[in-house]
Amino acid sequence: MILNKTTDELTNINIICANTFFRRLKGLMGKKDIDFALLFCNLNDSGIHTHFMRFDIDVYFLDENKVVFEKTTLKPWKFYRPEKQAKFILETKKDVLKIEIGDKLDLI
Repeated sequence: MILNKTTDELTNINIICANTFFRRLKGLMGKKDIDFALLFCNLNDSGIHTHFMRFDIDVYFLDENKVVFEKTTLKPWKFYRPEKQAKFILETKKDVLKIEIGDKLDLI
């Protein structure tokens, strides 16, 4: 679940943590659809791609305090690098979450 501490909204969505090299490498590639959010933690590089993906995604870049500092929507076969290094990256299917830049999140 995701608690938006800024708006006090709780979103009941499962979070899958991509906490191994293989999970980070695979990400959402090849999935036809998802009903969860994918969380990347403790990153060395914030660049992401949507190669081999079949749907648009919303990507939220969070700092060490879990505050969203950048947000983008990507179509398949794109590459994106945020302006600064993220501590966490949250990926969801497009238009699933109501999260804006500046929102502080708690990932439950």
